[in-house]
Amino acid sequence: MNTQVFINLAVQDLPKSIEFFKGLGYEQDLQMSDETASSIVISDTIYVMLLTHPKFKEFIPKNAGISDARSATEVLVSLTMDSREAVDKMYDKALSLGATSFSEPIEMGAMYSRAIQDLDGHIWEFFYMDMNAAPPQ
Repeated sequence: MNTQVFINLAVQDLPKSIEFFKGLGYEQDLQMSDETASSIVISDTIYVMLLTHPKFKEFIPKNAGISDARSATEVLVSLTMDSREAVDKMYDKALSLGATSFSEPIEMGAMYSRAIQDLDGHIWEFFYMDMNAAPPQ
């Protein structure tokens, strides 16, 4: 069995967050969605679980709070793209859907990336790694 990754994120406005991720081209898994949570399919092995704050609190210790992703970095999620152009396209698409730019483009030899903050401030990095240009090991 392939290991699957489920990224659980607390969101303020579930319908708006669903539309954001669908606007990026990802699909919603309706079998794993209801009025408190929604599963967004990133790939065959990666899923984002968008959870309302009350639902998210069911999975954390009772006295734990939910981080405000706009003022404290809770996670940096990085997704590979097929090309530099695909990185720019996804970045631009995210901005058009209400995301904000998180940083200037990063060029590190064979790697190129751009990062955004989604509607709730979670950081998403889109990156391309040109393996042909990577230094040999």
